[in-house]
Amino acid sequence: MKMHFCIPVSQQQPDALGGRYTLYSVYLDGFLFCRVRYSQLHRWNEQLRRVFGNCLPPFPPKYYLAMTTSMADERRDQLEQYLQNVTVDPEMLRSDVFIDFLKLVQLDTFGITTKKASLDIFLPDGRSIHAEILTSDTAERVLEVVSHKIGLCQELLGYFGLFLIRFCKEGKLSVMKKLADFELPYVSLQSSEVENCKVGLRKWYMDPSLDSMLMDCRAAVNLIYMQFLELSQDVQHYGYMQLDPCTCDYPEPGCRAVLSVGNNEISCCITLPDNQTQDIIFQMNRVKCWQVTFLGTLLDMDGPQRTLNQNLELRFQYSEDSRWQWFVIYTKQAFLLSSCLKKMISEKMVKQAAENPEMQIEVPKQGKRKKIPHSTKSVERLF
Repeated sequence: MKMHFCIPVSQQQPDALGGRYTLYSVYLDGFLFCRVRYSQLHRWNEQLRRVFGNCLPPFPPKYYLAMTTSMADERRDQLEQYLQNVTVDPEMLRSDVFIDFLKLVQLDTFGITTKKASLDIFLPDGRSIHAEILTSDTAERVLEVVSHKIGLCQELLGYFGLFLIRFCKEGKLSVMKKLADFELPYVSLQSSEVENCKVGLRKWYMDPSLDSMLMDCRAAVNLIYMQFLELSQDVQHYGYMQLDPCTCDYPEPGCRAVLSVGNNEISCCITLPDNQTQDIIFQMNRVKCWQVTFLGTLLDMDGPQRTLNQNLELRFQYSEDSRWQWFVIYTKQAFLLSSCLKKMISEKMVKQAAENPEMQIEVPKQGKRKKIPHSTKSVERLF
């Protein structure tokens, strides 16, 4: 499935010869991931093509004359589509040529050199452990280091992930995003510019029945048990990802809602305008597609532009009463919600493949990799 890459803004920069070039700000899950030139992406595409051949998505062509505004906007949209489509292939995601380039541009964008560093990893039980890493270590590598320190079995790493977590008032936690395997946790944390933010280790599966796969590993049991305690006041949603309060357009616009996502459903506790509450469950097998949309402008227009305006929406098409209908959720965690939906679909595919060995389903493998000052509305269809 596609990843949440977008390029909502680009900037003109002077070069050493007196000319100008375009610098594209690439965001991943709503956070600035890197800034790159077209020429860098073009060289990267050529490297990928030498390894993977013609299976790559089309890359925007070169222009040898000055671009008009419409041509520049078209190229920006095409580069965005390229980054989204190139992440569909799991083999490409694990390749050295893919990961090494993204590591380099992340480090260069934020002026961070490769060196030894200590990174605090927050655990579900409230403890933090110190991980000795390199600033250029990927989330996949940092997860391996942390799992070794806490005794988590290596074969269970695919059930856990690293997240950016914000510590709110009254001790509450807000999960901001899951770090992709190729992201650099040290760089992502330093560049997030979010107060009281840490890198945290949490389980990363949405199907509670998968708990049974972890029962033979004490470290794994401890991790999921502590996350269970977070939800102990609402056992109905055990194993779900609970999001921050948000608003939705159902059953009428402007309703407040609390979402819990897991076990192939989106569970919504909706507060109506008259303060009555209504519980609504959306089953994933009745969801046809969904999309995340940016609304509004970028924050901090004169500054580093590292965080997008959190005016986001996720809308999904749902079958109700034998007809398809769109439902809209307005939440700062729209990208995290979308990642949860993708995870539930991926787990369902794995379960179906296990139940019916004749089904040919391509499922991403876990494990080692192979040897602006304008309004934006960026829509990404994911399923």
